[in-house]
Amino acid sequence: MNLKNSIVLLVVFFLTVNLNAQNKHGKNSKYPSYKGLVMAGYQGWFRAPGDGSGKSWGHYGKDGKFDKDHNTIDFWPDVSEYEKTYKTNFNLPDGSVARVFSSVDKSTTDLHFKWMKEYGVDGVFMQRFFGVARNHSNPNKSNDIILKNAVTAAEENNRAIAVMYDLSGLKANGEDCSSVIEDWKKLVDNMKVTNSENYLHHNGKPLVTIWGLGFPDRSYNIREIGVNRLIDFLKNDPEYGGCSVMLGVPTYFRELDKDCLPDPYLHEIIKSADIVLPWMVQRFTPLLHQDELRYRDHVMADIKWCKENNVDYVPLVYAGFSWHNLSKSNPGLARHTRYGAIPRVGGKFYWDLIYNAISAGGEMLYVGMFDEIDEGTAIIPILDNPPNGKDVQFVGNDGVAPDHYLYLTGKAGQMLRKEIPLEKSMPSKKIIL
Repeated sequence: MNLKNSIVLLVVFFLTVNLNAQNKHGKNSKYPSYKGLVMAGYQGWFRAPGDGSGKSWGHYGKDGKFDKDHNTIDFWPDVSEYEKTYKTNFNLPDGSVARVFSSVDKSTTDLHFKWMKEYGVDGVFMQRFFGVARNHSNPNKSNDIILKNAVTAAEENNRAIAVMYDLSGLKANGEDCSSVIEDWKKLVDNMKVTNSENYLHHNGKPLVTIWGLGFPDRSYNIREIGVNRLIDFLKNDPEYGGCSVMLGVPTYFRELDKDCLPDPYLHEIIKSADIVLPWMVQRFTPLLHQDELRYRDHVMADIKWCKENNVDYVPLVYAGFSWHNLSKSNPGLARHTRYGAIPRVGGKFYWDLIYNAISAGGEMLYVGMFDEIDEGTAIIPILDNPPNGKDVQFVGNDGVAPDHYLYLTGKAGQMLRKEIPLEKSMPSKKIIL
């Protein structure tokens, strides 16, 4: 090697060291890889009058109201362990007033992360919608309060935490991913989320998710919103980059068909990322004969494609689906509008997906979602005997314990890591007499 080449290599080396030295993220994480973990999505979007958010009944009802004519949730949370709850206009079967929680309260976040630790849920991706990123300069948003509370709770309970940007709300004209870049700078500079040792890394780098690419119901064009620039920023910016990137895409991203736009540019974007997460909620159901085997085969084919394209893959599992009350006020929600449209079957459907995701070769799992009672995917405790009455209907819990889905999620993590044998039959709690 001649002197000129040696000098060039030394310059490149010191530039790389210098760029890494300027990186604003913490260097150490208790969670250096997503592999071996079961993470859930965390909406944190429920609000109640008096919680300080000024959002009235956010995500419980429409138009700021929460009654039989405005209700938008299908499952009722079991609030018996919550420190702070809020009265509603609904009554439980015993005549008592039904109460709910607010995501803004620190005690709510603390309880949720306490459950994660107790049951073995490894952590959550905190959802951050484009509307929040658009208004990133507002320092008093309840979303920031919830994220701050969550980071603290993750540290106190030794759970993993990461940020997931959802592009829902991005307008077709006049907007692009620049707002996400500016919001990420704020999270790194002001909230210092990546300085936490509990912030999830992948391949040794902080993991950031961009969700909402390739879906045909979006008004924006993925070629025109600068998502390639966003990914490049997250991976290569000398101060705020150095991250791994996960992309949330449709179930049929591989085929560019069905629920996915037929645009090969999506594949280009995916290949520039580190992990791909297909959104599979509503795509599989226990009402179809052996649909869990179709799910298994689909996951196996996805994993094969991802290995060929040097991208990691995380299968999504979910407990069930129901958004009847939400769909009544939104004509655009046309699929699966019956109560309990994708039934939970007492956890069997959830476990069938978990078992097949792991047996198909999944190395990590994403649970959709931790707290989403409005679309009936939540794994938090729910009531088996919710409010009832004229023109009021909620989905029960199939007679299983309120914490059944947290328990199953913890078992999924143990089996994923081979701490206990993988079982096809759904595990059940052993009752100690």
